[in-house]
Amino acid sequence: MSFMPEKSKMIKAENALPGRDSAMQISASHTLTHNKMTPPFPEGHQQAMFGLGCFWGAERKFWSLPGVYASAVGYSAGYTPNPTYQEVCSGSTGHNEAVLVIYDPTQIEYNALLKIFWEAHNPTQGMRQGNDAGTQYRSGIYTYNDDQQKLAEQSKERFQSALSKQGLGDITTEIQPASAFYYAEEYHQQYLDKNPNGYCGLGGCGVLLD
Repeated sequence: MSFMPEKSKMIKAENALPGRDSAMQISASHTLTHNKMTPPFPEGHQQAMFGLGCFWGAERKFWSLPGVYASAVGYSAGYTPNPTYQEVCSGSTGHNEAVLVIYDPTQIEYNALLKIFWEAHNPTQGMRQGNDAGTQYRSGIYTYNDDQQKLAEQSKERFQSALSKQGLGDITTEIQPASAFYYAEEYHQQYLDKNPNGYCGLGGCGVLLD
């Protein structure tokens, strides 16, 4: 009997797909910045990772910000090593559709990235974003150090206060240390640059982070 996950509930690690040892092969050249999307990154640059719904539209929110060296889409916060898009969409890997942002902290602060994150989507919807339903569309901030963790948690408190003043619901965003980031297939990278009229279901709440 095969196990079919309920896509709105996180799969248990023991039920996740086994994955594979080989990483996804991509060109690693960002279509807009023309910088490398894969390590090593320039000295002094930092990484940030976010999940805020379908990663096509999510990546576009970050790639043109001053100080952003490159962005990439992939899969993280799950169990299956080197998953495919189809596997992630099945709900059988536990992964979220994530955006990796490589940035120069002397040009853009992490708080500025957090502001984009909160305002670009609805973080109160649990395992979906708009009409996109499933665990891979959950809201998440994945941190690379203690400072990012602290700033993320503080920003969540401030945004919750702003949401509550507008009569909106409780934030469901997960905030946790970053785990492995698995690059998505080449055609997903900068998808809305390659396909300007492509699908984007991202929509914020109309609430600003002060």
